[in-house]
Order: sequence, then C-alpha cells, then structure tokens
Amino acid sequence: MAPVVLMGCRQTTAQPLPVIPVPQRMEAQQGVFVATTATVIAPKQLDEEIEWAVAYLNGHFKARLGKALIVESGKPAGSKAISIEIDGAALAPEAYQLTVGTKGIVLKGGSAAGVFYGVQTLIQLFPDAEGELAIPAVRIEDHPAFPYRGMHLDVGRHFFPVSFIKQYIDMLSRYKMNRFHWHLTEDQGWRIEIKRYPRLQEIAAFRDETLKGHYNDIPQTYDGTRYGGFYTQDEIREVVEYARRRFVTIIPEIELPGHAQAAIAAYPELGCTGRPVKVATKWGVFDDVFCPSETTFEFLENVLKEVMDLFPGEYIHIGGDECPKTQWIDSPVAREVIQREGLKDEYELQSYFIRRIEKFLNANGRQIIGWDEILEGGIAPNATIMSWRGMEGGIEAARQSHKVIMTPTSHCYLDYYQAINPNEPLAIGGYLPLEKVYSFNPVPEALKGDAAKFVIGAQGNVWTEYMQDEKKVQYMVYPRMQALAEVVWSGEAKKDFPGFIKRLVVHLERLNREGVNFANHLFDVKGEVIAGQGKEVRVRWSNLANKGDMHILQGTGTPGPYDEKASGDVTLTNPGWYQAQTVLDGKPVGQSAAIFYVPHKAAGKVIKLAKAPAPQYSAAGPASAINGVLGSDERYGDAEWQGFEGSDFDAVIDFGASTAVRKVNFRFFNAPGQWIYPPKAIHISMSDQPDKFDGGISATINVTRPGDIILRHIMLVNGSGRYMRVHVENYGEIPANKPGTGHKAWLFIDELIVE
Repeated sequence: MAPVVLMGCRQTTAQPLPVIPVPQRMEAQQGVFVATTATVIAPKQLDEEIEWAVAYLNGHFKARLGKALIVESGKPAGSKAISIEIDGAALAPEAYQLTVGTKGIVLKGGSAAGVFYGVQTLIQLFPDAEGELAIPAVRIEDHPAFPYRGMHLDVGRHFFPVSFIKQYIDMLSRYKMNRFHWHLTEDQGWRIEIKRYPRLQEIAAFRDETLKGHYNDIPQTYDGTRYGGFYTQDEIREVVEYARRRFVTIIPEIELPGHAQAAIAAYPELGCTGRPVKVATKWGVFDDVFCPSETTFEFLENVLKEVMDLFPGEYIHIGGDECPKTQWIDSPVAREVIQREGLKDEYELQSYFIRRIEKFLNANGRQIIGWDEILEGGIAPNATIMSWRGMEGGIEAARQSHKVIMTPTSHCYLDYYQAINPNEPLAIGGYLPLEKVYSFNPVPEALKGDAAKFVIGAQGNVWTEYMQDEKKVQYMVYPRMQALAEVVWSGEAKKDFPGFIKRLVVHLERLNREGVNFANHLFDVKGEVIAGQGKEVRVRWSNLANKGDMHILQGTGTPGPYDEKASGDVTLTNPGWYQAQTVLDGKPVGQSAAIFYVPHKAAGKVIKLAKAPAPQYSAAGPASAINGVLGSDERYGDAEWQGFEGSDFDAVIDFGASTAVRKVNFRFFNAPGQWIYPPKAIHISMSDQPDKFDGGISATINVTRPGDIILRHIMLVNGSGRYMRVHVENYGEIPANKPGTGHKAWLFIDELIVE
C-alpha cells in the first residue's frame, strides 16, 4: 500500500476553508471566533435530537479545550455564545445556515438533521494547530443537491464487527451521507439473525473455506479455514439506533431470488432441486436460487417480518440481480407458476417473484429498492431502481416515473483499483481513480425535463470479495467516498476538483492522526498520453496535488530510478520504458509511474471508429488504440483500454500514405468474472480508399489458456494501402453458468501494434 505522504500544510488565509462537501454558498469574513471554556452553547430548544447534536458538538469542544462547554437552553444567546435553533419555516429539512462572527456563532437548521449537518461543518472549521481554538469567520448557506446520499457495504463476502460498522457510519455522517446500504445476505454468508430460522445462524452464516487470490486465477485455490459470523438482533438494533442519531438511515438488503445459496444450504427445500448444497466458498454467480414455491414465499415473508421489526426505514433492498434461470427452466414448480400466472418466460417469472415480494412489503408500509435487473420482464409498480450496470437502467426507470439511485460500476464501485501502480493491493479489476469518482454526474444528459427529477441521488458500492479486513476496506473507500459525498451534496454547479484536492489535504492529515488507513495518491504520477491526428505521440506527466517537479528516466528494460528533470510534454521516440517520479523539496514523494512505448506504423495516426465505446470506458479517445502505449494488465478502466458492451470494434486507420503492413498484434482483456470476453473473430482489410474495402483476411479467436487476463493475438496481413479497416467481433451473449449469464459480453481492446 502507498505510504502516507502529505503536503505538511496548515490552514492559512491563502488556503480554502477545509469544508467537505463544499457548501452551496460560503463567504469568508474578516477575523476569527476564539472559543474558550467560558463559551456557552445556547440552543433555543433542547428536544432529544437537538440535545444529542449539542452533545456531539460539545464532545469535540471538550477534546480541544479539555473541558465541555456550558449548555444553557432557552436563553437569549449573549456575546461569545454559540446559538443553535431549528427554523423549519425558512429552511428545508436538511438545510442549515452557519454564521461565525468574531463575537459569536449562530447555527440554524431546517430540522434536527440540518442542525447536525451544520455542526459537522463547524467542526471541520476547527484549526488543526494546537493552542487557541480560533474558528475562521464565515457565512454559510447550505443544502444538499440530492435527497439520497448513500454508501454500501457488503458483509456477506467478508464479515466486519459492530465496532467497525459504527466507525463506517461515523465517516458517512461526517461527510453528510444519509443512507447506509447494509448488504446482509449472499451466497457466501447470511449475516443477520432470524429467530424463526435458526439454521441461518448455524449453517448459512459459515463457509468451509475461502477462495485465495483472484477469481480469474487458474487453478483456483482455497485457504482451508472455516469462516463466518452474523449480527444478533440486539446488535442490529444497537447499530440502527447509532445510525439514527447521526441521521443515517440503514437500508438492509436481503438478496432474492438469486445470490441465495447460503440460505438454501441451511434449508434445501427453498431451492428448485431439493439437493443439499454448501455455502459458497468462492465468488461469482450460482445456479442455486430461490424456487418460486409457496414454501419459499412463506420463508421470505417470515424473514422480512423480522427484518422490518429491526429496520424502521422506508426501504428494504431486495437485490434482484444476477439470477440465473437455469434451474427454473427445469423446475416443475417454476413451470406451473409460469402457466398459472400467464407468464411468457422465466424473465417474467422473476418479475412476478419481485412483484409478489413488493406487494407484501407495501402492505406493511415499506417500499422496495432493487438492482436494475428488476426491470427485466416488467418492473414492480412502486420499486426504486438502483442502476449499477451503467446509467441505462436508471434512464429507462426514470422515464417510467420510477425513483432512481445511480450507482454505475464506472464511477461508483469502490472495489475497483484506484491507482496504476503494480503494488496496489488485490482488487476485483477495473480502474476508478479519485478524479473519475469526482467527475460523476448522477443525472445523465439523456434525461431531460421532468424525467431528471426521478434521479434522487447516488451511492458508492463496496463489495468485499477482496477486502478481508477493516484496514483494506478503509484503503479502498477513503478518500473516494469523500469525493462522492461532494458529488451528491454539492451538485454539479459547485464542483471544483482542484479546490477539492486543496481541502482534501487537510482532511487526509486528520484521518492520518485518527489512524484511518486511507489511500493517499495525491502525489502519484499520472501520465496522459496525447496522440492522434497524424502527430507525434507525447506524454504529459502530472499529479493530483499539482505540486513538485517531475523527474523521468528513459530507457529499455525494467524502469529504474529517475535521473533527469522533465518540464512540459515529453515526446515518445525511442522504444522502451518512460518513468516519472514526483520530487518535492529534493525528495521523491508518492508513487512513480511508468509507461512502455512500442513505436509502430500506426502510432499517432488518424483512426475513426464506426461506433464509439461505452462512455465510461472510452479511454483517452479512439487514438488510444494506436498510440504505442500498452494499457495495464489488470486495470481495464485505465486511459488505454476501450470497452464495448455487446458491440464490435470497427475502425479505419489512415496512415497518410500507402503503407505496407506485414502483421498486426492485438491485445484483449479476458475476465469472465467481470463479464469481459475475448472476441469471436477479427477481420482486416486494406485499401487506398477510406470507404471501400474488399477481401482481406479473417481469424477466429480460440482461448487456449483461459486463465490469461491479457490475450494476445497476431494476424499476418502482408498487404498495403493508405487505409486499414479492423473489425473485431464481440463475443455476444454470455453463456450459461457464467457470471452475467444472458447479458451482452464486454469487449475490451487496447493496442493494435501494426508492423
């Protein structure tokens, strides 16, 4: 993991006030308010929720001053006082106004929640330096851009103690997140006590062993150690109350009808085969799903009754994703339900399953949230959609007037790699750096007018297949969570990434003192490759902190220590490694970066695509396919890999003049666990006209080594022409018994090396 290296700066008049998320309106004033042990907190009223918020604030004053402040309720606030009140007539429920003057502080909230968010902002204004507690004078008017501001945590794959769940909720509330999506059931473990079904605790909560390494590793190996755990109902009540006081609503998830193997291991009659199964010991998607029998529905309704007793919030998440239909196709029970209900197929059967559960929950005053697969076969009438496979499911649901929470893999999956350094800890795949999280807009351009209002917010998802302990979760989540918090609270109009980084530095220093194992990539070098339009290939080195000098090393073989200073763009000429390192005050800081350049006949030339890649996986544009720079062998979301969901890569390269081509080397990503497959076939043809290609050569792709993440393929061309058309056929539909069965496969292509 990256070492902790910070700027070593402190709050000065030149620095922005370190508030995250940035308020809607913030005007710095002259002077400071100096809090002392003589300062009084003067709430206008002191009901239970306000009393707790006041106590929370006072705890921070005590930590700084060594003594709690006096609290005097119902009295006019005098000089050197902190006045707190609810003004629901003037402010929206989650809004607040904070005025810090030299003689006192006034905090107003539209509700107790608004007051609490104002308290969090006030605490962030505390100076880090020891000595007097001088809070900068400021006027703030603030409110959230979205009502739903969420974070998720999967405890099915790996289990985390109550103490850590509370710490996680603390961090959410600090950054004004108000929803905690607690993913409690999975194929690999059932984590919630259900008193009516004790075998869920005895059997479903534990697996015999756990997969070692990555799912895509071949052969797969296991640790041989029994693993598991569950939360008692008393523990859950404790966590729910802990979150409630911090204005965080917990949304429990009970997965159905898929991801149910652990429950079926405890109660085999819930499955379609009746055969005994074991709690899953590896990740992925499994055929053992809930059978649509009356026995199953009775079980689920009884489970959900106990869940509703524990979680008072409006929503229950029912999953609905990745449900293979294999066993339903062969099940007499499933066929009988399809015939009885007049359903067309198993997809409509899944919709029936979801609608029946929704009807039960609606009758008990609750609403459902489901992953975007519940759109298939017809959406349940009152469901809220959580769009994860992209934005398309959310767009479709919003157009049907359903509430939508955007959580696409491209911007919100915090289990993806966040840095390009090869020493990053193991992750599921992909590449989601801090700046990409910050760039996210939950309301896509495709939604206009009234449809846009159905997007109620966004959520960061934390799947824990590769997060075995609390420190790893922290490393993967922070500070990307802080970036998402600013996205959903501050909104598009207030986003300012350079300003966010300056404020984030202060927060990372605080997290460091608190012992939080965050990922610090502010000084890591990033190399932006600039190519295309027939020009030379260049690389622009930078870091997020925008600090220090860049030193580089050019040469063949393995990258070594930097030895020369670089300024501006560096032109790539010779083959081999180009490495850059940030140097601050004469010392290297952050992680270096290296790219490997392979000059070839198409490098830097003009390329046009018949169809653009998916927007979230568009690399650095079409030229990425022929810029001579090889993409990561693990992170398919970087600036080199272009991803196509269910569609082909169809490109025409313009060499500028007639060119003889002997062969083309291809690189494809191969990760079936992430729905990424090599192509079916490749077709290459050459011409002196840009729109007329006859003949050519073709080749089918056979995966001889399925464990290889990067598949290389060489095609002999032995042709000539100014233009070359390269058509790479998508794999098509994902086959049965694989993650994503029935969905369109992704095709990821990197460098076409033309020789």
